[in-house]
Amino acid sequence: MSEQKIYVIGHKNPDTDSICSAIAYANLKNQIAGKELYVPKRAGHTNRETKYVLRTFGVEKPGYVDTLEPRMRDVSMRHTAGIDAETSLKRAWEQMNEESLRTLPVYRDGQFVGLITQGDIARSMMEEHATTALSSSRVSCQNILDTLDGTLIVGDPNAVFSEGRVAIGAANPELMTQYIQEKSMVIMGNRSDAQISALERGANWMIVCLGSEVFESIKKLAAQSGCNIIVTPHSTYKTARLINQSMPVRHVMYAGDMIAFHEMDFVKDARKTMTKKRLRYFPVLDKDGALMGLISQRNLLDMAKQKVVLVDHNEHDQSVDGIEAAEVTEVIDHHRIGGITTVGPVYFRNQPLGCTCTIIAMMYRENGVEITPTMAGIMCSAILSDTLCFRSPTCTPLDQMTACELAKIAGIDPEEHATKMFQAGSQISDKNEEEIFYQDFKTFSVEGYQLGVGQITVIGSEMVEDLKTRMLPFMGQILERTHLDMVCLMLTDIIKESTMLLYVGDQKKINVPEVVSNAFNVDAGESSALLQKVVSRKKQMMPSLTIAIQQL
Repeated sequence: MSEQKIYVIGHKNPDTDSICSAIAYANLKNQIAGKELYVPKRAGHTNRETKYVLRTFGVEKPGYVDTLEPRMRDVSMRHTAGIDAETSLKRAWEQMNEESLRTLPVYRDGQFVGLITQGDIARSMMEEHATTALSSSRVSCQNILDTLDGTLIVGDPNAVFSEGRVAIGAANPELMTQYIQEKSMVIMGNRSDAQISALERGANWMIVCLGSEVFESIKKLAAQSGCNIIVTPHSTYKTARLINQSMPVRHVMYAGDMIAFHEMDFVKDARKTMTKKRLRYFPVLDKDGALMGLISQRNLLDMAKQKVVLVDHNEHDQSVDGIEAAEVTEVIDHHRIGGITTVGPVYFRNQPLGCTCTIIAMMYRENGVEITPTMAGIMCSAILSDTLCFRSPTCTPLDQMTACELAKIAGIDPEEHATKMFQAGSQISDKNEEEIFYQDFKTFSVEGYQLGVGQITVIGSEMVEDLKTRMLPFMGQILERTHLDMVCLMLTDIIKESTMLLYVGDQKKINVPEVVSNAFNVDAGESSALLQKVVSRKKQMMPSLTIAIQQL
């Protein structure tokens, strides 16, 4: 049995702590867990600062997850080799019985073209067929030979019966002339006079039963007239019963209005479709149209939820899309308690520290797991990032002590490494407004108002003025196309320990300059305010804004 994969994932628009926490905690869990396999994931693109950290310590970035809502590719499917479209109904039925299957995929030239079920075959045998049904299926000589266990003694082994009727040559020659038409297939015995009569009437196929011998003179006549002669060991009754089973499966398979799902379709959408159709199995196709497998409604009912561990957040709005469809097993965080709900009890660890990686480093020690230089490097980087190299008010003595210990293991100087990180993160000249705005963005709900607050690191007043000119119009667009009532962007200068706060808002709902003025006791402009000694979104920005909004 394969290991069950549990995703460890941070918040949307992940920062360095979110990415490094997922990597470090997955690594820890894999060393102390049982059969489960913990896999770090990310719910957004990595920013420049994070890329620099991962590159410095030789760590691959986690795989991207756009949603935890299960797709059809995540469902357990039934896989079978299937059959070719030209296969006879008899062989299809036998294969189903041998493999205990009720449905087989059908292929033509290696391409999936439909499904054949036991019900399709049974109906084709029970229906009253016209005498031209066999020719309308364009059955091959090989299918006829295989179905009747026959031997071709005259004719073309690649021939196809494509026109004419099927008749039983049991009457005397005089009577046979009344119902045997040109190009017919005649099932008959060993009477040479009847065989000659069939040839004279222009029959193209003769099926001779009971393994009867055919005279050489009749073989010559058949060859001259282009008639195929097949000898079968079966009786006339059994031959007549079997002959329609030589039809190719393409003639009766379910194809024209077949319902097929694609691997990226959501399970919830497929479930709605499946409940309206009384079919046992449905095909699932990949992006190239190739068959991945067959699924039934039971497959969807038995499908287990994706298990996830949330790090560096615990609020629904900040989680990866589709979190409600997953099973949250753990939460490791250092933020306020938000709105994530779980079906059952979970391991929840939330401590008032400056960084999630500080908590995770503690858990390494608590479990007696050695911290390698690589893990020490990325966890130290996360602490330096979240605490702004110990300048943020969110930084605690434990954060600083932990970061310094990790720095020794990783062989780096905290101040020097932090400076390089922040320089890498502040390189935004080649980024568009959307990339800048969303590189570290979170949403919050305060007293019924929806706030969006982004934060980027800047160096120097020239960069601040440039961003102010570029970002305010874009923030106005964000306000118009989202449900947010107030949009803010923190331009934080770590060296000066200050933030230029840019903001826009729905003036019909909230007076944003008034909120900012009251929150930070400053003379706020129409769209910006300089906030001295404000560098933390979590510890300074949001608590102050929350109090000011509550006082409206």
